[in-house]
Amino acid sequence: MHAFKATAVLSCVIILSALAAMRPAAAQGIPKEGRVDITSCWSGANSVIAFSKTHLAFSYEMTGTTRSNPPGGIFDMTAFRCVGLVNAIAGKQTGNATCEIVDKDGDKTLSQYLGEGNTYTATTLAGTGKYEGMTSNLVAELMGPFPTIKPGTFQNCNRQTGTYKMK
Repeated sequence: MHAFKATAVLSCVIILSALAAMRPAAAQGIPKEGRVDITSCWSGANSVIAFSKTHLAFSYEMTGTTRSNPPGGIFDMTAFRCVGLVNAIAGKQTGNATCEIVDKDGDKTLSQYLGEGNTYTATTLAGTGKYEGMTSNLVAELMGPFPTIKPGTFQNCNRQTGTYKMK
């Protein structure tokens, strides 16, 4: 019985090693420029000023994860954290956020999101490691709203598309 378990574990290690060796070259280094197509989902907490039915504001912090379409593209399997502010004044909603993204290697980007309603534009401000010198222009479309699971929190996803370029 123990020999079977050891053989099964060894077989899994060999298969996983072979799969890791077959990863596309893009996983080891990113092309100098390309398209971005990612879906990000998050949850967070907010602090709301509900002044009236037509005037409110809230600040928030959220964390989440990102997958690329197709899998294996730039920003696939990354985690992020954002802080931001949204104003809803007389029916017009505007917002801004600053987000830090980190990949499995510990390399990061810092991006700024500005928007109105459910559409935001994102610009890369800085990067470390493989992202140093990166510029990007993305459009983010919210997919929600999703239901609130706990008062004072929120959940949502967006799809971001656009381009990036390395210096």
